[in-house]
Parts: sequence; structure tokens; C-alpha cells
Amino acid sequence: MTRSRRARLALAVSAAALSTVFAAPALAQQAPGATEVEEIVITGTRVANRSRLDTLAPVDVVTAETLQNRGTTELAAALAQAVPSLSFPRPSVTDGTDSIRPATLRGLQPDQTLVLVNGTRRHASALVNVNGSVGRGAAAVDLNAIPSGALDRVEVLRDGASAQYGSDAIAGVVNLRLREARDGGGLNLTWGRYDTEVTTARGSRDVTDGETLTAAGWQGLALGSDGFLTLSAEYLQRDPTGRSDFDPRAAAGGRVTARLGDPEVEQITVFANAGKPLNADWEAYGWAGFQDRDSESAAFPRLSDNVNNVAAIYPNGFLPKIAINSQDLSLAGGVRGLLGGWSTDVSLVYGRNALEYRTEESLNATYGAASPTSFDSGETIYDQLVLGVDAVRAFEVGLSGPLTLALGLEARRETYEIVAGQPESYNRGPLGSNTALAGGAQGFVGFQPSNEVDEDRDALGLYAEAELPLTDKLTVSGALRVEDYSDFGDSQTGKLAARYDFSPAFALRGSISTGFRAPSLQQSFYTATSSVIQNGVVVETGTFPATSVTARVLGAEPLEPETSTNTSIGAVIRLGAFDLTIDAYRIEIEDQIVLSENITRTFSPQVAALLDPLGVQAARFFINGVESESEGIDVVGRYRLRTDGLGDFDFTVAANVNDVTVTRVPTSTSVLNPAPTLFNRQRILTFEQGTPDTKVAGSLDWERGRFGASARATYYASVTQPGTTAPNDYFTGDKTVVDLSGRLQIVDGVALTLGVDNVFDEYPDFTPATLNSNGVLGFPFYSPFGFNGRYGYARLSLNW
Repeated sequence: MTRSRRARLALAVSAAALSTVFAAPALAQQAPGATEVEEIVITGTRVANRSRLDTLAPVDVVTAETLQNRGTTELAAALAQAVPSLSFPRPSVTDGTDSIRPATLRGLQPDQTLVLVNGTRRHASALVNVNGSVGRGAAAVDLNAIPSGALDRVEVLRDGASAQYGSDAIAGVVNLRLREARDGGGLNLTWGRYDTEVTTARGSRDVTDGETLTAAGWQGLALGSDGFLTLSAEYLQRDPTGRSDFDPRAAAGGRVTARLGDPEVEQITVFANAGKPLNADWEAYGWAGFQDRDSESAAFPRLSDNVNNVAAIYPNGFLPKIAINSQDLSLAGGVRGLLGGWSTDVSLVYGRNALEYRTEESLNATYGAASPTSFDSGETIYDQLVLGVDAVRAFEVGLSGPLTLALGLEARRETYEIVAGQPESYNRGPLGSNTALAGGAQGFVGFQPSNEVDEDRDALGLYAEAELPLTDKLTVSGALRVEDYSDFGDSQTGKLAARYDFSPAFALRGSISTGFRAPSLQQSFYTATSSVIQNGVVVETGTFPATSVTARVLGAEPLEPETSTNTSIGAVIRLGAFDLTIDAYRIEIEDQIVLSENITRTFSPQVAALLDPLGVQAARFFINGVESESEGIDVVGRYRLRTDGLGDFDFTVAANVNDVTVTRVPTSTSVLNPAPTLFNRQRILTFEQGTPDTKVAGSLDWERGRFGASARATYYASVTQPGTTAPNDYFTGDKTVVDLSGRLQIVDGVALTLGVDNVFDEYPDFTPATLNSNGVLGFPFYSPFGFNGRYGYARLSLNW
């Protein structure tokens, strides 16, 4: 860890320590014997009634109230504001990733965090992030497919947990716990928009855009005398934002021709969660959710003098749009109860994500004036069926507490499919012999029949976990897991953890574990041709499966699982209404799966001879071989102050300091001489510096009678958006974003909130003009807090 990062780490720890100093005198204001209600968690432990501060590994708890008090109504964005170790960039001009944005935990890849719903595995998106964003190469879970109104809380386990939960849990686990209510309800109407001054390298302008309307509600219903059915629904409509620079090219006339920013979105989401006792020992439960999302983002602008423009269709040039319809479905059912003294849970969960791609306001130049302007560009589909059986029992063994033993299995079937688009979206038309013209729909080339796949696999996992208090102060736990996959074989992982409570006020905890992540079907079989921007030029790039002839000639090998070793040590401090956790960690990952460099035909005559018959100018594929080390520390401090005259205060300071180092890159096995480079500095720096190495958030929530207010300041260390060489790098800069809001309880059950996120209109440093010859970028889209500026909003809340 560098000296500057150590300094930031010391600053974060010092801030938490100061919180302790200032909080200590106020502890006397608590009533004698008063205690705070502690959050009970189920993530990371299978012991009943374990609180957040009693766990053997760090767990963050984000309540529904916290999520709904944010200006944003996106679940992933709200979580990123609440959990410092979680980052949610807002990539743009990156095809489908604009619409389905991945979140990262502890600076690792998006698919190295396992997402659960009510403790069961959530399905991934059908999208593969193949362009130049954070998380390039990952196929992650779309957190925004679940409305925050459907949730009771979110538990974030910041520790390796593959031995407990299976593949993907290298960085940790996000467990979304659904609301369970048989009465009551609520409705939130939220309106907001950006009102900002956009200052880019070539000038400034005032902008009002991104108007967003969200209507969300939930209702609890009784199922008989003892069951519940909780229904929730959300409608969201968001206008796009535009933060590109002025286009300096002569044909642009000094206009803003691109649209770097958030996509236009319209979506509706519904969820239902139910539970009903069957008898004194058993209950049935289940949930279902569906989201239909239409989003439209912008691609690279084609000016009137562009060779691929057809003046008869677009005399002034055109800006292609990439439209995605995402339909996300989840269904679950199960029973739980006592079986032979074991608390048993049997569940069956199905999830499906289908993405239909359209390329709008575009053309296929090889068809000339006869070209369509709207294209069906194909579809990707992923689904997953999971059978889970878990059994837990406590055995009295004569020590300071019972031995808790958990046994279980998880059987999973996954399928992945690519469906071709209409012929004009990928074909070369009557003018196709002109090699200066790009074939296919510009902005997003459609999937071709040669891209079509329909693949599946099976996986079976068995685990055993035990937790035992050896003394009244020392608790230990261990877990073992074996998984077998039909496509690459088996994997074994283990975990040991311990906690020693020196007193009710102070404890130490730590763990060591091994983990793994299986290559996803999306990574194994995704194939497509995409329009990729390299140095301001559109390059038609083919993505090939690692087992294809093209990829193998260029240096690919069949994919293997990633493996990891996690170690952590931490401390828990509790002093009345004040608590502080400090957890240091180290994560070593081997055989990490990444998307290779875009290997262009200009690399060598051999590469040109390989690619030219395929109609592409560059090729890429998934590879193993990257090794990395992540070291860091999480600090979370909280103090709650209750007063008679001034109201109730809730202070929180949280920080994450993280250092990622790539220690090894893949060695090419290509038969070509010279062999292409598979992983260069641009990808290495994205791993190491693509997310903030320091993030510190401080917040204050206050309530008094019918009034309430919140203030939050979040510091983000500078992030690097790397180029192919050092002179092409640019940076977000160290930034602090301040959010303010006020609440008024108008009458019982009716509240009004007014707020402003990013009060001081903070932006990342703009993209230098020398690196932005076409004006598309404006700002680095690696920015961890986005690049949209000041956002004002109003919310009317009804509760009954």
C-alpha cells in the first residue's frame, strides 16, 4: 500500500476515533440501562438471533427507511451512498452497460459479489459488459431490477463466503430481504431533475434535464389468521441527460453532437412476497417479481460528412440510439419447518432475464438510401433454476453454548441463448463491396446467425458449516463446500472464523477462507460484432468464445474457475449508543477471468488474414490468467443521541480504503509470431485505479416531532480513466459530494421531503480537449459518483 493510501487510511481511522472521543461524554445522557435495538442478521451466519455487531465477519445493514430517504430511487445507487465499500459508476456510450449498470464491492469485479434474495441465489443479467467500463467482461446481477419498496432491509456481508454460499462470493454477499407485512402500506411519489452548470474543456452551458418521476407503493394483506401477502409496485420514467463536450469538428459547427449521460428509461416493476403456516411446525412461503424496462442510450455521433452517413436520410448527420427492452422474472416457493429436530428449508427458485436490442435512428450504409432506420438487433436470454435444501440444528455439547451445525445442498441449472436480429442489422447490402462503408446497423450491429447459441449446464454443491462458542468469550466457526459443474469439473472451498469478546464493549474477529467463481455461461459463449470506439475511430470488433478457432489462434484457452484466498481481522467497539467496527482484509485472486484486448488487424499481416474473411477489424475473447491482490480496511462508526428538547440525532461515519494490485497478466499461447498482447496497461489500470482507493462518508439524521433533516458528505479519491499510454490517461480528481434534505410530517401518515443531492454541483475533472477530438466524452465515465451535477427532488409520502 502506497504512502498516500496509508495516509488516507490513517485519516479514516482517526475520524472514527474522533467520533469515539466526542461521543463518549454524551453517553451519560442515555437513560440508565437503556440499550439500542440491534439489527438481527441472517447473512454470514446460520445461528438464530445473531445481531450485526455479534457476527464473526462484518455485515452492513441498510434499512428500507434509509433507502427511501435518498434522493435517488435506484436501489444500486442508494446502496452505494450507504455502503462505502460498494461503488456504482454510471458508464455511458458503452452499449447495453449504459442501461444495466454493474455495482462493485471492495474494488473487485461486479460478478465477484454474490447477490441473494431472502438467502437464495439471485439470477444474473443476460448482459455481458464488453466495452470500456468498470467491470468490463463481467455478467453481473442487475440490482435495479428490484424496487426498494419491496425490501425490508439489505445485508451486505463484507467477507469471502464461497464456502457458505457458493460461486461468486469472493468479495462478499449482498442479501436482499423482502418486506413481510400482513397489514399497513405506503405510497411514495418522487419528482426530481438536474439543474446544473456543465463546464467542459471547450466551454460552459446551463442545463436542466434528467427529469425523473417515480411512483412506488406497497400493501400488506392478511392470508387467513396467520399468513401474509405483501404486494409492491413501482413505476419510473426518466429523461436522458447529456454531458458531452462541444464537438470541435468543422461539420459539427461547434455544437454538442453526442449524448454522454444517463439513458432514457421507462420501467414498471411488481413484486409479491407471501408466507403462510401449514401447521404448528411448518410454513409455506414464496415470492414473485417482474420488471419491464425500456431504456435508450446514445452511441457515437455520425456527422454529415461521415462516409457512413447517407445524406438522403440524414442530411445533418445522425446520432444512433441503442434501445433495450429488459424483461426480468423471478419466481420462488418453498417450505420450512422442523424435521427430526432439524430446522429445514426446501426452496425452488427460478430467474430469467431477456434483453431485446433495437438500434434506432440509425442506418446500414451498405444499403444506401434504401436502408431501414430502425433495426431489430437480436436478443440475449439467461435463466437459472435453483433447488436448495438447508438444515440447521443446535446440539448441547456442554460448553458455553450449543454447537450449531448446518448442512445443505444447492442444485442449479443455467441456460444462455443468443437470438439473431433482422438481416439488415448485420448484413452488407448492395453497396457492400465498398470496404470504406461499415456493414450492419451503426451504433449497435445486430447479432448474426453465426452468433446464435443455446447452451446450458448443471451444478451441484454440498456444504457443511459449524459454529461453536468454546468459552463465554471465544466463538469459532468453520465451513466446507464442494461443487461440481458439468462444464469444467469440481471445486472445493473452506472457511475458518473466530471472535473473542474481551468484554461487552470490545471484541476482535477474523477469518481466513478460500473462494471461487465459476466462469459464467455468458463469458463462455457470448459472441457478437460491436462498434467499438478506439482513439476516436469506430472499429468493428468481434467477440469470440474462448473455444473458437479464431480465439485459439490468437491465444485463448478453455476457461477455468477463478480462485481466491481471503483473510481479515477486525475489532468491534460498543459503548452504549455508540458502536464502531474496524475490519482489515486481504484478497488474493488467481486465474481471474477477463476480456482480452481488442486485437486489431493492423497488429500483423497474420492477424489481418485471420480477421478479414470474418468481416471484422478487431477480435477479443475471454481469458484466465490475471492475478491480483486487494488490501484494505473498512471503518464504520455510529452514534445515536436522544434528547428531550433538541430531538433525536443519528451520526454515522464510514470509510473504505482499498488498494488493488495486478501481480500477473496472462501469457499468450498464440501460434502467431509475434504473439498479440492479451492484457495491457489500460486494463491493468482499470483494475488498480478504476474505483476510488478511498471513500469516506459522514452523515447526520435529525428528527424532532414532525420535522426531520439529513445531511451527508461523501469524499471520493481520484479515479483514473486510463488510455493506451500514460499521456492518454485522465482523472476524476479528489471530490466531495454534499447532499441535504428536509422532511415535514404534514399530518399523521402524510410527509413531504425536499432535498438536493450534490448541493455544490460537483463534477469530476473534465476530459482534456487534447484527448477528446470529437467532443463525445466531456467527463470520465469511470467517475464513482457520476457526472450529472446538482439534482433537486420532492417526495410526497403516504403511510397507513
